[in-house]
Amino acid sequence: MMTHTSRPAPPPAPHAQPDPAPREATTTAGARFNTGDLFNGAREIVIDHNGREYRLRITQQGKLLLTA
Repeated sequence: MMTHTSRPAPPPAPHAQPDPAPREATTTAGARFNTGDLFNGAREIVIDHNGREYRLRITQQGKLLLTA
């Protein structure tokens, strides 16, 4: 004799919200740069701002780190 056990159906997956559309740069945002173009293969660049040097680095995790 063969028995058949029925299992309850799994609950439906939660509805995933779509990612919001990327916002377009506005004139108040200023210039927009791609990091590949900005760094040009380097891992660090120096930015001179009001006579002070800032270093912008790409970390090993691929994030940006700005230090004075």
